[in-house]
Amino acid sequence: MTGPAAGGPPFVDEHSVFVVAPATAVWAVLVAPPRRRPGGALLTRALRLSDPDAARPGFAVAESDPPRRLLFAGGHRFSDYTLEWRLSARDGGTVLAARTCAAFPGWRGRVYRALVIGSGGHRVVMRRWLRAIRAQAERGPAERSASDD
Repeated sequence: MTGPAAGGPPFVDEHSVFVVAPATAVWAVLVAPPRRRPGGALLTRALRLSDPDAARPGFAVAESDPPRRLLFAGGHRFSDYTLEWRLSARDGGTVLAARTCAAFPGWRGRVYRALVIGSGGHRVVMRRWLRAIRAQAERGPAERSASDD
């Protein structure tokens, strides 16, 4: 677990979704290389994300326990953060939880936190991300690869 008790950045929020698929299918979506988004390179440069040339700029795998837990860590000019994905098997599927912890140092960090967290933007992005993962995992591997072409 991440957060101040574990010596990491402070807790920000946690969101979860139920996925009608086994944990291995959800895991496969989590570790698959992401698609590049329009404007992603501009955002990477503007924020000065860590590892800008990585598959996931701003995120590096810090810990991995397939298919139960995946911890990303990263940072940029306004924040240092972790994103912990936890997968729990349930009858008929998997609960996928995303826990965000982040530190926002200095006055620029406080302004950034207000813009991203205080505005509700982070919540919207995380919920969309969880829904997208759910949709991909529920489609199955054959449908995922066909829709990626």
